[in-house]
Amino acid sequence: MRSPAPLAPWWYNAKVWEGRDKPELQPAGHLRFHFRQRRGVYGIFHRQPMGHTPLLMAGSTGWTEPTTAGHNAAGDAWGRGGHQTPSEFLENPSQSSRLTAPFRKHVRPKKQHEIRRLGELVKKLSDFTGCTQVVDVGSGQGHLSRFMALGLGLMVKSIEGDQRLVERAQRLDQELLQALEKEEKRNPQVVQTNPRHSPHHVVRWVDPTALCEELLLPLENTCQGRARLLLTGLHACGDLSVALLRHFSCCPEVVALASVGCCYMKLSDPGGYPLSQWVAGLPGYELPYRLREGACHALEEYAERLQKAGPGLRTHCYRAALETVIRRARPELRRPGVQGIPRVHELKIEEYVQRGLQRVGLDPQLPLNLAALQAHQAQENRVVAFFSLALLLAPLVETLILLDRLLYLQEQGFHAELLPIFSPELSPRNLVLVATKMPLGQALSILETEDS
Repeated sequence: MRSPAPLAPWWYNAKVWEGRDKPELQPAGHLRFHFRQRRGVYGIFHRQPMGHTPLLMAGSTGWTEPTTAGHNAAGDAWGRGGHQTPSEFLENPSQSSRLTAPFRKHVRPKKQHEIRRLGELVKKLSDFTGCTQVVDVGSGQGHLSRFMALGLGLMVKSIEGDQRLVERAQRLDQELLQALEKEEKRNPQVVQTNPRHSPHHVVRWVDPTALCEELLLPLENTCQGRARLLLTGLHACGDLSVALLRHFSCCPEVVALASVGCCYMKLSDPGGYPLSQWVAGLPGYELPYRLREGACHALEEYAERLQKAGPGLRTHCYRAALETVIRRARPELRRPGVQGIPRVHELKIEEYVQRGLQRVGLDPQLPLNLAALQAHQAQENRVVAFFSLALLLAPLVETLILLDRLLYLQEQGFHAELLPIFSPELSPRNLVLVATKMPLGQALSILETEDS
């Protein structure tokens, strides 16, 4: 089965004028959206000066890893030539060759790739902007914070709202410190030049509608005077990414930002989108829940599932049937989250519905109309086709959300770029929004390079 054909390119030119003039939207060949390989295609956004008018260009280059260690990267920037396995996983698909064993422990390959790539970008950005402290917001178990603090020597504060995740992060910090000490004893020729500082963990929920004082507090007084903070978030969920943008915009002590967003369906409406005046002025800019939720699916992974045409695709039909039962039992219960039900393809449709009802807090013994459920199951192929067509819009929707955030910062005079930092096959949310309050020239483009 062939992969779904790409949507036709959408071309237009978006000019963002400084001062009071509104941006223009006019037919041209400058801002291009290609959906051939999702984020690997439209991934990078260049902001280039043209007189006093910055020009936004999308679709010119995607995530592509330079040739390293004698290996040619599979595929080009447009995703042709097969999947692009990052060079760090060519020797062992489960272990990044760019991380030492202590930093790989308890970390899956996807997360290894993400923390290394984003951590190294944050280190470069911190050096460029003279930051004294990195704040990792929504830090979870602290994998990124640990790598930045104990692997790259940065001063890091980690903010996470879940007490259990923070406690686990602290245990992992101590485990890593012990492993690094043992490694030094085994290899005395390796000298640790700088003192190690574990991440400083804080249990705190960040309200996206208000400034968080804890987020802005420095860890220690510096000789240079005022603290200079860099905010980062790896797949900060929903409004948390928006909160990072607002803190960067409003707080003079925050001088740099590196944010990777996620969970667009959890954005507040209004409040989370749109942020920019330009997008708010577009006719039909609204993005309902269904479109934002669809933008969170991995097009690359789903294309593989379609090619295999396995029984796992049945999940879409079963979930749709479950929704009809939920709506009939409790009409006010909209879009309930259904935790993963294992081995769906081995279940009868009525068994799936019963388990699903239990997961959303309803009586699993509700009387079911088996004839209606079987009629739903007969529509399985049509449901998959509908889902596939809807999924083709995902890159366009995500592009609009990320462009809105980029423009929000540029409208305020900040310097911002969207860079494709991760391999889209490993990490579908692979664009990082980088922003500074000082011009860095070509430094922003240098940030994405893959070096040692």
